[in-house]
Amino acid sequence: MLKKILTWGGLAFLVFFVAYRPKEASNVVGNIGGGIMDAVRGLGDFVSNLLS
Repeated sequence: MLKKILTWGGLAFLVFFVAYRPKEASNVVGNIGGGIMDAVRGLGDFVSNLLS
């Protein structure tokens, strides 16, 4: 029950955030995407160094 409430509450917050603060929401998504890309790039460098 609590999990369901938290899921719906999180979804409602996400919709509110995107609807009323679209610039901030896009910055958050961009930062998360940048962090993921940095991690993938680091992993690729690691594997390349292992195979060299």
